[in-house]
Amino acid sequence: MNNKGKRPIGKILMILAVVFFYLPILYMIIFSFNDGKSLTSFTGFSLRWYKHMLDSSDMMDALSTTFSIALLATFISTVTGTIAAIGISKSKKIVRDLMEQINNLPIMNPEIVTAIGFMLLFITFHVEKGYVTMLLAHIAFCIPYVMLSVMPKIKSLDPNLADAAMDLGATPWQALTKVVVPQITPGIVAGALIAFTMSVDDFIISYFVTGRGVKNLSIMVYTMSKRVNPSINAISTLVVVIITIVLVIINAAPALFAKRAKRNSIARRNVLVPAVAVVCVLAIVAGVVTYNNKKEPLPFEGQTLRIYNWGEYVGEHIIQDFQKETGATVLLENFDSNEQMYIKVANGEAYDILVPSDYMIQRLISEGYLQKLDKSKLNCMDKLYDAVKGLPYDPENEYSVPYFWGTAGIVYDKTKVDIKDLKKEGYNIFLDQKYKGDIYLYDSERDSFMMALKALGYSMNTSDESQIQEAYNWLVQCVQTMKPEIVTDEIIDNMAQGRKALGLIYSGDATYVINENENMGYYLPEGGTNQWSDAMVIPKNAKNPELAHAFINYASDYDGAYDNSSYVGYTSANKKVMEDLYGKGGEFEGIDAYIPRTDNKNDEVFEYNEETKKEISNLWSKVKIAASNTN
Repeated sequence: MNNKGKRPIGKILMILAVVFFYLPILYMIIFSFNDGKSLTSFTGFSLRWYKHMLDSSDMMDALSTTFSIALLATFISTVTGTIAAIGISKSKKIVRDLMEQINNLPIMNPEIVTAIGFMLLFITFHVEKGYVTMLLAHIAFCIPYVMLSVMPKIKSLDPNLADAAMDLGATPWQALTKVVVPQITPGIVAGALIAFTMSVDDFIISYFVTGRGVKNLSIMVYTMSKRVNPSINAISTLVVVIITIVLVIINAAPALFAKRAKRNSIARRNVLVPAVAVVCVLAIVAGVVTYNNKKEPLPFEGQTLRIYNWGEYVGEHIIQDFQKETGATVLLENFDSNEQMYIKVANGEAYDILVPSDYMIQRLISEGYLQKLDKSKLNCMDKLYDAVKGLPYDPENEYSVPYFWGTAGIVYDKTKVDIKDLKKEGYNIFLDQKYKGDIYLYDSERDSFMMALKALGYSMNTSDESQIQEAYNWLVQCVQTMKPEIVTDEIIDNMAQGRKALGLIYSGDATYVINENENMGYYLPEGGTNQWSDAMVIPKNAKNPELAHAFINYASDYDGAYDNSSYVGYTSANKKVMEDLYGKGGEFEGIDAYIPRTDNKNDEVFEYNEETKKEISNLWSKVKIAASNTN
């Protein structure tokens, strides 16, 4: 009776477990066919994101890199791990036990520690990071898993099996390949599958050991997830399909091939010769077409441009169009914070173009990491909006050319928030009990303290400890009494769906939100805000500054700037592009968030101050602790 009663419960728990694991995947697959940009609201069936995925060379390159590295790492680590396991099994017990413990260490080690170790190793020996370093790292962390799968199978064998085979006339190689390996094949296959899965799945180690624009899917999806991009669902669905096909083949192929081996042997011979002939003909045709289509060399034919930019911060076509026009190869790498970018630059990583924010440009200039621009090679400055030129961090634009610019303000639901409250309270609306539990705070120490300092009537660049302490108390009061949700870029889609009444947001993200939901608005308090700017700069150790100047011109000219701004949603520094996108028939027609405010004397540009930054960083950590304790 008891066992019968437990069986339905066990089945229910199993079903719930399956639903828990597979429902998110099903959700992702469904939304990969969504007609709209939202990641949460289905607006109609469409294949637009699959088309976007196939048109994106970055995504296809990432897909190719992922599976080529996974297959190579699986093959090499399986062969190496199997041979190593067999060798260890024939060693003395003390050596065997020691090697087993050494093998377990990388498996138990936190992945971030392994990643940093690989990164430091490559930096120490001046190995340029890229495809090869990623492959070597994947092979290294896959080998222990293969050995762990193979060793139990070896231990279960009769230790005299190989000797018996050689006594019967087999060579050592025959004893290994025809006697030992067939007996441990299940362990080898299991190890290979684990290695393949680990390689395809890895993000942390890959992120730290890659370079030269080489990205696998994990890195690609991470950079895409920083902003709303439904192509994530499409490429993730494609990966699910590929993995499913691989698993079906692995499980079904052996039985299928065994049944059809004899029947197909003749057919294979009959097909092989024509197939080879067809491939040869196609190769000849391709060679002729390539020869006939050969054109005059382009100005930067065969040269390489390395760009280090924010994730999801370039248009759909600008990179490909620039490559076609110049003949150059563009390697685009992404960062998710100015500080992350700074670390790579300070460690000597060579890039031709960086796109840091205002205060970081100030720091890079002061520490000698940037070279002055050659104004004779720039033809773009007259095309840029005056208000975004000559900012305090680079008054003469000697080092930088503006890329995007904007403000940080309040996005709000017009159906929930009275504009009178916003005008009366400004940032202090985040302390208004009327909106308790219905607000977002942005998880950025810089912008959150800007909001608090401006709410108190202070400069956001203050170094006065008492003012900073007041701002800290203001934020603690906010998180303790208002129960806000502290978020990052998920605020974009959440506010587009009207999930909260208001939140702190960047103007470019507010532009997208308002474009998606007409009930949303954007408000800048009269007390002032952060007028930020991201700009293109050339590091001192750039290998191709001439090509960098060419790209700066291209990205600042109408076509490149339009593609960037219309796709990303942030305000272009190109005056004509800004006017066209905001004007009648433009992508962001009438959306005030797209046009940064330039006539308020209380608006400021962030200045770099190391001591103040450290203090604010520590205090913001305490604010988040206070928020977690309250919740």
